[in-house]
Amino acid sequence: MHVTKLGTALLTDDVAASTRFYADHFGFQRVVEMDWYASLQHPQHPDYHLDFVLRGHEAMPADFRTQETGGALLGFLVEDAEAEEAALRAQGVPIAVPVRDEPWGQRRFNVWAPEGTLIEVLQTIAPAPEWLTAQGL
Repeated sequence: MHVTKLGTALLTDDVAASTRFYADHFGFQRVVEMDWYASLQHPQHPDYHLDFVLRGHEAMPADFRTQETGGALLGFLVEDAEAEEAALRAQGVPIAVPVRDEPWGQRRFNVWAPEGTLIEVLQTIAPAPEWLTAQGL
């Protein structure tokens, strides 16, 4: 199989709320927006698309239509996780897990999106020397 692009589509109970969340807080732009479907694209990364489908809509297979959106995590790599967390807090976005440094070399925090997706915002930092030693690295 020759894949030319990967797309992510998430079920949501409120297409407009999910669309606003990613546009307002993560810089995505609306490409298509209907009451039951929306497609977003990131202007800095034109191949990054994120779609939303109204839960229960007939466009989805019958056994998938009513599933809860869960077990999905979207990761956004940034240059300064602390600054991004502060900006989201200032915009009123509830922080699920505050910024923290992980010994394997990540500074990250989490927020919940309206449709139930967990968002991880992270930056790469130097791994802790003790962690590297414990891994045999």
